[in-house]
Amino acid sequence: MEAQVLRFENPDYLYWLLIIPVMIAIYVLVNIIQKKRTQKLASATMFKYLAPQISGRRRNFKFTLLCLTVASLIFALANLQSGTKMQEVKREGIDLFICVDVSNSMNAEDIAPSRIERSKQAINRLVSELKGDRIGLIVFANRAYIQLPITTDYSAARMFISNIKTDIVPSQGTNIGEAINTAVKAFGENEHSKAIIIISDGEDHETEAMKAAEEAYKQGIRVYTIGMGLADGAPIPTYNQYGKMTGYRKDRNGQTIITKLNETMLQQIAVQGKGMYVRANNSNVGLEKIYDDICQLEKTEIEAKVFSDYEDQFQWFVGLAIIFMIINTFVSSGAKNWENRFNFFDRKK
Repeated sequence: MEAQVLRFENPDYLYWLLIIPVMIAIYVLVNIIQKKRTQKLASATMFKYLAPQISGRRRNFKFTLLCLTVASLIFALANLQSGTKMQEVKREGIDLFICVDVSNSMNAEDIAPSRIERSKQAINRLVSELKGDRIGLIVFANRAYIQLPITTDYSAARMFISNIKTDIVPSQGTNIGEAINTAVKAFGENEHSKAIIIISDGEDHETEAMKAAEEAYKQGIRVYTIGMGLADGAPIPTYNQYGKMTGYRKDRNGQTIITKLNETMLQQIAVQGKGMYVRANNSNVGLEKIYDDICQLEKTEIEAKVFSDYEDQFQWFVGLAIIFMIINTFVSSGAKNWENRFNFFDRKK
């Protein structure tokens, strides 16, 4: 039996599903207002005699069809795809883990649009250039978490990159040492050339980062670092639950906190890991420069099973939307005569 995997080609469109609960809330509110206005004119029993053609059940049914139509169109835009053809391919490349700092200080906007967003843009561009290399993603703050295990599925990598935010980890801080150790363990035991890229502002209050980089190099893994931030630093924005900026972080004395790039630490980590340090700026993050250096490492043959053929399934959702619209067209809002007769006899009982 063939393996199968499902994915959305454009997962960002799924956020539009949030419009459905909004539609439901508006619909319920309108019905409540109409009901109150009706009660001022006549009782519920009397209103059935005065306006027998009005059917609440049919109106609800038509609104349900409308919601299903909208949902189907959104799923069609997201384009569900099924991968059914598995192919084993042999490539030459390196294993690369990118470790992204997701502490709150990465929200600073001294590098536009922000340190974290600029990091994601650079990683996306790097993924577009990969040919045969395997890539993995780790996010870290006070703790490190594997976001994407090492893989050659670049489409999956882009999807995980888009979901990187500073609020995806439960505790704050900056523990670069744990990020390096997590990557070393996640590589596994093989003879592939390996490298780790740390993207951070370097505000690490732990002491294990340089030791971890040294130990990584002893295992044949080079450690590279990219400094996200400018020398003058910047305040750290705060946001409400709706994602709107509400101000800047302050210390206990009410003073605005300025986060600055700790360039010295990142340079020392790169030295211990026999890699390279690059400082990002508003014109260039420097990830391409590091990757060019990594490409000088000896590339090894990598065997990987990948889904080589994905089939679009959006047409099923378009078909559902059309069916729902046709049904909605043929269902009238008012009650039919046979329904009114049924309601009449039901009232007689």
